[in-house]
Amino acid sequence: MAAFWELRPYSRRQFLAKTMGAALGLGLIGCAPASPSPSEPTQAPEQPRYGGELIHAVAAEPPSLDAHRETTYALIHSVAPFYSTLLKFDQNNYPKIIGDLAESWTVSSDGLVYEFRLREGVKFHDGSPLTSRDVVATYNKVIFPPQGVFSARQGLYSVVDSVDAPDGRTVRFRLKYPSASMLAKFASGWNWIYKAEIIEKDPRWYEKNVLGTGPFKFVEYVPGSHIVGRRNEDYFIKGRPYLDGFRAVFITDPSALVAAIRSGQVLVSFWNLSPQQRDDLVRALGDKVVVQESPLLNLAAYVVNNTKKPFDDPRVRRALTLAIDRWGGVGYLSQFTSYRWVGLLVRPGGPFAMPESELEKLPGFWRDINKSREEARRLLREAGVPEGFAFVLKNRNIEPYPSLGVFLIDQWRQIGLRVEHQLLETGPWTQDLRTGNFEAMLYFNCDFMDDPDLQLLSFISPERSPVNYARYRDPVLDDLYDRQSRELDPEKRKQLVWEFERRFAEMAYQIPMFWQHRVVVHWAKLKGWKALPSGYINQDLVDVWLAE
Repeated sequence: MAAFWELRPYSRRQFLAKTMGAALGLGLIGCAPASPSPSEPTQAPEQPRYGGELIHAVAAEPPSLDAHRETTYALIHSVAPFYSTLLKFDQNNYPKIIGDLAESWTVSSDGLVYEFRLREGVKFHDGSPLTSRDVVATYNKVIFPPQGVFSARQGLYSVVDSVDAPDGRTVRFRLKYPSASMLAKFASGWNWIYKAEIIEKDPRWYEKNVLGTGPFKFVEYVPGSHIVGRRNEDYFIKGRPYLDGFRAVFITDPSALVAAIRSGQVLVSFWNLSPQQRDDLVRALGDKVVVQESPLLNLAAYVVNNTKKPFDDPRVRRALTLAIDRWGGVGYLSQFTSYRWVGLLVRPGGPFAMPESELEKLPGFWRDINKSREEARRLLREAGVPEGFAFVLKNRNIEPYPSLGVFLIDQWRQIGLRVEHQLLETGPWTQDLRTGNFEAMLYFNCDFMDDPDLQLLSFISPERSPVNYARYRDPVLDDLYDRQSRELDPEKRKQLVWEFERRFAEMAYQIPMFWQHRVVVHWAKLKGWKALPSGYINQDLVDVWLAE
């Protein structure tokens, strides 16, 4: 598979030349890997340098410190360097899978048993040795959480029947049936390995505390300000990490974030910048910065609470999606946000994507917006929803969420609905999602690789997927999810995915909007990091170094 990322250092002259065209202004930059022109000499790779503290910005603060519980990049980007996972993705050969805590693994011929051999001599930051018991306890917490413990990815591992440890360095997973994506699931950036003794005493301890085996040791967390880590001298990979430490600074205001990068107070924000922010930084800093771009496995969607009237009526939900001019809206929003593509539940352009010729047949994706809105008004009348009906759209207060919220409110206004826009901090926003305290809520569906097991997980029944915040139950979707997950033939699996998407679109349980594009601008002195199509992987900072 071709690389998804693109690394581009711009000189001031090159950048100004590029901005003369409309492509950059509209954010329509290609995604093929950059390659030197024939006139450019090939340079030998730089040798990593030890030392220094990386200071980087995080645009939101995590609701808790437990990766098994949370779904926001704010946690990954500020806390991941303290932890290790069983497997991980190779940033230089994505989506190749390599070992992290596992030094090797085997899969049985029938695809039902996965065994992992752990590295020898790995220690937690308190000095205690890591054993297979810790990995088993971690995955039992994720897959079979105890009463009162929330596991965001419990449904993703429903294929797992049991986890056990034949000896102190071996972990064995037994599956109920073969799964096409199982190995990749073990490379999830969310499955931080915790200490069994702690989990057994208090499975919620990690919500407020940090203890891992990662390349950096925890120093301090000052809520509203920063998280600090220092180099783990006992890290299990010799010669790593290169950095003496890191400081993740919480900067929620977009203008302040860009100003901090421009001044050099922080070297990068690893998540995403808008095209305008990118352009401003390159104009100001020229070849002092590097721009990396990639498609992003992040679907913006709004969740309709199917348990509240009138949103329990499929006619009302269908009207909400029919009102939206997606094809025109993406061209507008892509000029100043990271929204770039129209699509359904799997990434447009990805291996399972439905072609546009099929997509535009579904409600909400018709090309004729006047016809679409006429049908939306008819459905509202038929459902007994009066002209001027009002409801509240709750939203996260960090971009690009507010911009998309304003766009949606304007679209709904055009079919006679009045919508109040309520912006929330990440913590209260997450809490309202989980408790159902909303009518409509702007949300995202984002994960670590192109696979329907991940992308469709949020849309099956809530007793199987705790992240189905719309709270509907549909046995047809559940069955299609299981069938595609078990199907090992890629073409047959794709057809089942499309069948899932068609039913989902007709029922309009949740309303998929736009897929995002990733733009990361960092100072050129930051080395050893590549922007991948997910912000949930490649954030342990183990290979990052500073050139000066």
